[in-house]
Amino acid sequence: MTASQGALAGLKVVDFSKFLPGPYCTWLLADLGAEIIRIENPRELAKQRKVFGWDKLSDEDNARLRAHDILARGKKSVLIDPGNDDGREAILKLIHQADILVEDYRPGVMASMGYGWPEMAARNPRLIYCSVTLCGQTGPYARKPGHDPVALAIAGALSRMGEDPERPAFPGVPVADLLSGSNAVIGILAAVIARATTGKGQQVDIAMSDASLALIGNILSRNPDLSKAPPKGMHRADSGIWRCADGEWLVTTDMEPRYWRIFVETIGLPDLADKQMDRANWPAMKDRIAQVMATKPRNAWLAILDAAGTQFAPILTVAQAMEDPHNHARGMILDLPAPGGGKVRHTGCPIRLSDTPASPAAVARPAGADTAEVLASLGYTAAQAAALEGRLP
Repeated sequence: MTASQGALAGLKVVDFSKFLPGPYCTWLLADLGAEIIRIENPRELAKQRKVFGWDKLSDEDNARLRAHDILARGKKSVLIDPGNDDGREAILKLIHQADILVEDYRPGVMASMGYGWPEMAARNPRLIYCSVTLCGQTGPYARKPGHDPVALAIAGALSRMGEDPERPAFPGVPVADLLSGSNAVIGILAAVIARATTGKGQQVDIAMSDASLALIGNILSRNPDLSKAPPKGMHRADSGIWRCADGEWLVTTDMEPRYWRIFVETIGLPDLADKQMDRANWPAMKDRIAQVMATKPRNAWLAILDAAGTQFAPILTVAQAMEDPHNHARGMILDLPAPGGGKVRHTGCPIRLSDTPASPAAVARPAGADTAEVLASLGYTAAQAAALEGRLP
């Protein structure tokens, strides 16, 4: 392995995943140097293209659209039907050579196609088999279908989201999906380390509901008697979201006493300095702060708070975040070459390593673009590969 290859160079991953947690996991692995071979089912892709109207686009437009898919970046695409006998034979050969398999079907589906964990472990004892599902491989909800909000609901986390104490609210971003994908990476790499000692792979069972339970850990820690937990929407006065005179927003998080004192003195409310933990008066304190913050435009407050050294940030839109100088300086905003010319904007890898840095690869190629190459590596002739490769209508 060289630094330019990435920390995970040499690891081969067969990726069956389709929904956000699995592709997020394998995207991180790819950026960190692993070889990801993505199994794409032509029947499923055809349905997807029809639902979204992509079947009416030209090949060039579809290629450019796919290039925008950040989570498909750096992955090889094999367009092959995993339920077809000939396709299954090729996929089993891939799995035999692989270090890791990632899948996100409901429990039992992979086994029904001939790729269940016990069977694959028998074929490849060193295989690390990661299953990412809504509720895991065991328990009464194991076969339950659902997406991110369902996992949050089961964990109690959805009940704490939003400002209205009478009504739960959807989060604005896929919290459970991304947390589960990150847990999958951690579980896989832990299994890789264990394999170095045991010589054996193992199954990594990731449940979105398990991941979501981690989100309420702070509530449990601070409220041993949950019947006395503060209602959702009751926030401390020392952190808040404030509307400025120009209609723009900023956030402050001055929760340490010294920062709180500096903040209230800076905005002209020094009498609040010793009342930080006066819970009964938090609503009134927040109202006073809001009135003060509404007297100046955001840029004025940003300069004032920066000079004071308090904890704050402008609340950026997604478009503004894409132009933020810090995000660019951190290498988190990428402009990658697009098919047909021009650039597509991606986010970078959120993991920074000093000696073996992540190296985001090229944008995703069209579905099946790597089928012939991958099948050739398994010993298939060009004619055999052409007969086996799936086709999109």
